[in-house]
Amino acid sequence: MSQPPQAAPSVSTGIKGLDHILGGGFTPNRLYLLEGEPGSGKTTMGLQFLLAGVQAGETVLYVTLSETRDELLETAASHGWSLDGIHIHELLPMGDQLDPESQYTMFHPSEVELGETTGRMLQEVERLQPTRVVFDSLAEIRLMAGTMLRFRRQVLALKQYFAGRHTTVLLLDDANGVEQGAPVHTIVHGAVMLSQMRPDYGGDRRRLRIGKLRGRPFIGGYHDYEIRTGGVELFPRLVASHIQRAGKVEQITSNLAELDALLGGGLDRGTSVLLMGAAGVGKSSLATHFVMAAAERGERSALFLFDESVRTLMTRSHGMGFPLQQQVDEGRVSVESVDPGEISPGEFIQRIRNEVENHGARLVMIDSLSGYFNAMSGEKFVLIQLHELLAYLAKMGVVTLLINAQKGLIGRMSSDIDVSYLADTVILLRYFEAEGQVRQALSVLKKRTGAHERTIRELTLTAKGVRVGEPLRDFAGVLTGVPHPVGAGRPGNRRTGQERP
Repeated sequence: MSQPPQAAPSVSTGIKGLDHILGGGFTPNRLYLLEGEPGSGKTTMGLQFLLAGVQAGETVLYVTLSETRDELLETAASHGWSLDGIHIHELLPMGDQLDPESQYTMFHPSEVELGETTGRMLQEVERLQPTRVVFDSLAEIRLMAGTMLRFRRQVLALKQYFAGRHTTVLLLDDANGVEQGAPVHTIVHGAVMLSQMRPDYGGDRRRLRIGKLRGRPFIGGYHDYEIRTGGVELFPRLVASHIQRAGKVEQITSNLAELDALLGGGLDRGTSVLLMGAAGVGKSSLATHFVMAAAERGERSALFLFDESVRTLMTRSHGMGFPLQQQVDEGRVSVESVDPGEISPGEFIQRIRNEVENHGARLVMIDSLSGYFNAMSGEKFVLIQLHELLAYLAKMGVVTLLINAQKGLIGRMSSDIDVSYLADTVILLRYFEAEGQVRQALSVLKKRTGAHERTIRELTLTAKGVRVGEPLRDFAGVLTGVPHPVGAGRPGNRRTGQERP
């Protein structure tokens, strides 16, 4: 598992994945800023931070100027939490402030309300002596302060007050006020920024970025996260260079002599294989054959489907004699149909990492890259993310099967996605016409890790699985789709791998 350099000591944030990004957690007894748009999960993260303190036997305090106790309890209930052990101190405006006669006439509210609010909060802190405090939110303090100078001095006073009190403080703030509150970033020890993306289709995608963290190594960049029942779950950005291991150099076979011969003996562990071809030519079936071979070796495979349902895969596999459902039931294969409108790149990569690191998957199949790229169409740098994923899987010694559908059926083929330069091995599948039949052929165009056959062999999908014939040496133009015989050969002879009807 990728690990950034560790710094100690640390305070757990209570948020799954965030401690990993922070190199262990927050530095204790410091002031931190958590800012984001409404609905980005600030309150949920604040409660998770305090609940982690409760579990550690600490005294914790939630100071709220914007939400009532009942609203916080409702938020907690939606996640199945109990807030027992969290002291909630409300600093909301009193009801009598709606009375016109109680409004301030001689003094600006900042001269009265800010001092009263601060005093009430400090009294509660003095009484409880908490080790963790969440302050919700700075937006209210900014409004009461009136001026930027007064607001900055107030935050600086809070920092000085908590210094030496052995208290870790998390300040929540609205991202809409960042421009007016930018000076806060220079005061706090660290800043965590939340943002939301709104794609044209599908659900909102949320991202987190560490804007600042003094004295601790952390994983920079954007990290996807989701708000689910049970709290916020973060998916740390994958950094393959943090993996300090190399997979075993070993060749694995497909249990099909002709296919292994075409591949120069088989596939090498820690390599990626791209299967390219038209729709229905047999890419997924050939990949499933590799999965079944891995299951026969007692190895686990993880299949991620973007283009078809699990039921369709099972039906097709059963029709070819692959007992895939049995392998799933026995735990040697996992199959997941990915909803392209409801997943972020970070979450998808995390699912793959869970299979590899927690379940020992030795083969991963992504079917298909077209579906994957369409699912991530609103994202930038998807190719870079894929490159990082393949580098990670290579270090983990995992064989990766990537399926890419091409446009067209016979003749000139094209693809909107060119990832052939990323793959270690490229297998090309094609339709061709012979003797009034549409047949399939395959060839290996590239293999970085060793020699391979330069021949073209016929591929046949039968009720008993995949069959690969002898090299089609008596034909020319197979990859064009309409071959013609050369020499003494003619379509249908023994060298095509099929018997003449």
